[in-house]
Amino acid sequence: METTRRLFPSISSLRALEALDRLGSASAAAEELALTQSAVSRQLQTLENQLGVELISRDRKRLSLTPAAQEYVAEIRQGLNHIAQASLKLHVAPVGGTLNLAILPTFSMRWLVPRLPDFARLHPDITINMSTRLRPFNFTAEPFDAALHFGEPDWPGTERLLLSVERVLPVCSPSLLPTGRLRSPADLLKLPLLHIQTRPAAWQEWFRQMGVHHPDALPGTVHDQFTTINQAALHGLGVALLPNYLIEQDLATGKLIAVFPDAVETMGAYYLVWPKSKSNDPSLREFRHWLASQAQTEETLPR
Repeated sequence: METTRRLFPSISSLRALEALDRLGSASAAAEELALTQSAVSRQLQTLENQLGVELISRDRKRLSLTPAAQEYVAEIRQGLNHIAQASLKLHVAPVGGTLNLAILPTFSMRWLVPRLPDFARLHPDITINMSTRLRPFNFTAEPFDAALHFGEPDWPGTERLLLSVERVLPVCSPSLLPTGRLRSPADLLKLPLLHIQTRPAAWQEWFRQMGVHHPDALPGTVHDQFTTINQAALHGLGVALLPNYLIEQDLATGKLIAVFPDAVETMGAYYLVWPKSKSNDPSLREFRHWLASQAQTEETLPR
């Protein structure tokens, strides 16, 4: 019985260890768990005593995981996420199941959300929970069934569905170009450029496709989301390279103008990505099949 008890530590102590590994400090772990740092320290010490293994390195009051603890956390993290996910489903208790989806904020709000009423009409018994993630993540470390992702989703152990390629236009406020459009793409180099953090080479790629050689780094301000770079363009702070789905309304109302009228296809595309282990989940399967009807097919993708 004593051996069995040692092999099943408390959830609270395991959560403290996982949070310390993921967040990197006892203070951050304490804040996430709504505990004091001393309480987190006690949880970790209890876990060490129970397992009989040194898990924590203590250096000048800074806590870090030993190599053995790092391997242990990698093994238990997925189990903790499964418990959290099962508890969430039990708490919400929808008849048809739930789908926990990681989303990209701008694309999801402009492309996915307007389409979701149709899915809700067809599948009113399925609940979709959405959380924003701007950067790639590990499905084993986060309790998601699927994710909307931009780029090449080369995550191991996953499958994907192509949703849409991205086509971009250089746009700006009319106040930035009082005489109208520029004569050539190279003239854009004379104007302030707005860069998006998630597409660091976007302008270089656009100039390359326009036949403009510019080997040096391009100056300009960097923004972390399309919503902020869109606002910067609207207020005349520079020229932004924005997806056409994002700027249709601003172009129609004249708040933005296209510096050059033809949209250019970028290197990346938007995908729905999910772990292979989730492929047969009923809620995900229904969502995936519905989303395929909304997505661009390979035959209709613009080239």
